[in-house]
Amino acid sequence: MAPHAGWYYSGKAAAKVIRSIAETARPDRVVIYGGHLPGAASPIVYVEDAWETPLGNLSMDVGFCADLVSSGAAKAAHPDFSDNTVEVQLPFVKHFFPNAQVIAVHAPASETAMGLGDVVEAMLHARNLTAVCLGSADLTHYGPNYRFAPRGTGAEAVRWVKEENDRSLIEKALALDATGLLQEAQSRHNTCSAGPIASVIASMARRGVKQGKLIEYYTSYDVSPSSSFVGYAGIVY
Repeated sequence: MAPHAGWYYSGKAAAKVIRSIAETARPDRVVIYGGHLPGAASPIVYVEDAWETPLGNLSMDVGFCADLVSSGAAKAAHPDFSDNTVEVQLPFVKHFFPNAQVIAVHAPASETAMGLGDVVEAMLHARNLTAVCLGSADLTHYGPNYRFAPRGTGAEAVRWVKEENDRSLIEKALALDATGLLQEAQSRHNTCSAGPIASVIASMARRGVKQGKLIEYYTSYDVSPSSSFVGYAGIVY
């Protein structure tokens, strides 16, 4: 699980997550689960053959993505579709996994995301491919910019986001509780992208993983104090 707010704010956490995986993994594929889809939406998969990054082109697994569309598990992304949840992770993937092909798919904030993770994992297994899965998600968006400020402003607001609202979702993610996490996101508004986390949890559960590890947490307030700020967590399974 890696945040996507932008390299200046969340890049440290995302890089730490991906680097920690790269220390021991040399995968055939990197699956990036993007977000920002409402619960009623269908998963969207990119079907282009490459993605341009500042570090060079990153190859996409076109055949896998086409099969994902054929299976009905996802729809092909429109050529004009643009979203940062996948894009901001790509240079990190290119740097740490230069030889891996990418599968990039957006997961909605519903139990459909869990089914998507199951389908992708089954397809990887059927092809005998090793893969790293990244769930791209930021946590609580707090303050007037986001029209969400139940604890007002100042130190108490920052404390509540860090110690209560974000912490509650992090605990669900660490415990691989995808259903609880999806409910949390709806009731507590503590992530913009519950779907990607749920998809990764589904994949990791199929691999027999029982617990996640939190390796980084901070907010944009720690980078640049403001009445509006966002939480970032880095979790490795």
